[in-house]
Amino acid sequence: MDTKLTIKLDSDVIKRAKRYAQLRRTSLSRLIESYLDSVTKNEPDDIEITPLVKSLSGVITLPEDFDYKKERTDYLIKKYS
Repeated sequence: MDTKLTIKLDSDVIKRAKRYAQLRRTSLSRLIESYLDSVTKNEPDDIEITPLVKSLSGVITLPEDFDYKKERTDYLIKKYS
C-alpha cells in the first residue's frame, strides 16, 4: 500500500535528485523508496565470510598485547616525517 509522505529538503538537493532520477528513467519517489528500503532491510547479524577471506585467516600471528593503533600511528609519523 502506498502512503504519501511530506519531507523538507534543501532545494538544491531536490534539483540534483530530480535530475539524477530523470537520467535513470525513474521517479524521485521510487528513488527515495529504493534507498530507504535498502538501508532499513533486516540484514542477518552474521556476515558471510568469502572463501578468499577464509583462506587468508591465520596467515599472520600477532602477540596478544599487539597495539595496532600505536603501530599505525608510528608508521604514519615515520611516513610523513
